[in-house]
Amino acid sequence: MGITSAIVLYAVTWFMVSFVILPIGLSTQGDEGEVVPGTHESSPARYPFKRKLLQTTIWGTLVWAILTGVILSGAVGVRDLDWFDRMSPREVPAADGTGG
Repeated sequence: MGITSAIVLYAVTWFMVSFVILPIGLSTQGDEGEVVPGTHESSPARYPFKRKLLQTTIWGTLVWAILTGVILSGAVGVRDLDWFDRMSPREVPAADGTGG
């Protein structure tokens, strides 16, 4: 895996983890009974943005490290995800070393 692939994998992982973490512990204005005029009851009453960023970064980095380890170890490859046999068969080099 190249550096660009690792950065893209981290960005995708970070955003996916952020969507999981965002609603955890959310307290809405309707829950607290103090709805600000002009807003919905489902609007957050208190939102610890810095804490959510820190949690997302920590969990995202852990998930990214696991995914990167699995990819670099070779335990799972692209051909393992080819469930419909659409990839061409892997070419096996000749035994005499001529390459064909």
